[in-house]
Amino acid sequence: MMSFQGRRILFAFVIADVVATALAWVLAYWLRFHSGLLEALKGVPDFSRYLLLLPLIVVVWPVVLYFHGLYQIKRGRSRIDEFFAILVSVLIASAFTLGFTLYVRVYHRYQPDVAPQWEYSQAVFVIFVALNVAALNVGRWLLRAWLERMWAAGLNVKNIVIAGAGELGRTVARTINSHRELGYRVLGFLDDGEPSQTEGVVVLGTLADAAAVAHRHHVDQLVIALPLEDHGKLLSLIKSVGNECVDLKVVPDLVQYATIRASLEDLDGIPIISLNEVPLRGWSSMVKRAMDLVVGVLLLLVFALPILVIAVLIKLRGGRGPVFLRQERMTLDGKTFDIFKFRSMVEDAEKDSGPVFATEQDPRRTPIGAFLRRHNLDELPQFINVVKGDMSLVGPRPERPPFVREFKERIPQYMLRHRVKSGITGWAQVNGWRGNSSIEKRIEYDLYYIENWSLLLDVKILVLTLFRGFGQKHAY
Repeated sequence: MMSFQGRRILFAFVIADVVATALAWVLAYWLRFHSGLLEALKGVPDFSRYLLLLPLIVVVWPVVLYFHGLYQIKRGRSRIDEFFAILVSVLIASAFTLGFTLYVRVYHRYQPDVAPQWEYSQAVFVIFVALNVAALNVGRWLLRAWLERMWAAGLNVKNIVIAGAGELGRTVARTINSHRELGYRVLGFLDDGEPSQTEGVVVLGTLADAAAVAHRHHVDQLVIALPLEDHGKLLSLIKSVGNECVDLKVVPDLVQYATIRASLEDLDGIPIISLNEVPLRGWSSMVKRAMDLVVGVLLLLVFALPILVIAVLIKLRGGRGPVFLRQERMTLDGKTFDIFKFRSMVEDAEKDSGPVFATEQDPRRTPIGAFLRRHNLDELPQFINVVKGDMSLVGPRPERPPFVREFKERIPQYMLRHRVKSGITGWAQVNGWRGNSSIEKRIEYDLYYIENWSLLLDVKILVLTLFRGFGQKHAY
């Protein structure tokens, strides 16, 4: 059940959303008809007509926001996820409101004094959607900043007791204590071992003392972090605190087996823990693909002339062989595709050696090829792969299958980099790890990218690529 303080916070969010929405509606009307920014109209509609719709808006908006989970005040919620949830909610609520006005106009079509009162400018609605999305996000960011400052100061925090003072429990305590802004305070541990000071937190009692400790210390949440060998005590622990007003959370002792990020799935009511879930799924992958398509097409148009010039130079100065090199690479889920590059080496360069990495002063390079590789210009045709959907703008660099077979045998977690699409540039590349460099460091940076993916991280990597390139010191 939500506490009184929780209801106050929820009420603050609802009021902030209503005020932001009402202001956006009023401002949209002013921008359309009175600001002078748009073409003036004869017979500007009276503002009272727009005020007539305001009660419906301030009722519909909180309802739609509620059904999109925007009033579940999750501590530490991703702002990117919240932004897109708000965008979808505003579009749905606006469509409903427009549909309502159309229904009223049709219903009163034979009443000339009523129907025109429900006619609204489409431009006002377009402006309103943009303003409303911005206003709702700004309002919520300000509220969350205030809440995080309040929680960091120790106000309205949730008291937590951790059952289990082993390695898993200490990890949970360290994580909670390092994020004071989330509003949690670890009171202590419950453990059947010897009482001791652990992570700066005392052991408050044994597992059998759980109910008494919860009552005595006004515990809001009991986090069960028992090692696998103690999970037989889990049922009795849950039963002992069942009559207390305490939220129960279980941290399974599977952290050592989680290779990227663990998540909980539901199979018709059966909870299933996924040990290597990646954030780049569903809606996130659609957004990333949309960005790849739009930016990829734009960059192809921008680089159309340089690509043509380079193609002519390779034909004239690159010796025998084709202009473009098509090479098999591995991408998402271990699938292969043909990557496009400008040919930078002599024809049949690997005829005798087989697949090998390029080296400094590689004798197989053509004169124009050395220049292209040094300045990463041989990568330009890969925008074609991005538009086709073989690759992404940002992601782990695609490797050749012979190298993949070699690396996966000697480098732990190497194949996890194929849980996302490969990219033209990536977190490893902008940090200098590319080409004939440390494979272990590249994997480390690739896995960090996969685990921490966000649209903002992609944008950051693209911006860093403009300034840092792809890691020039290994561009052979």
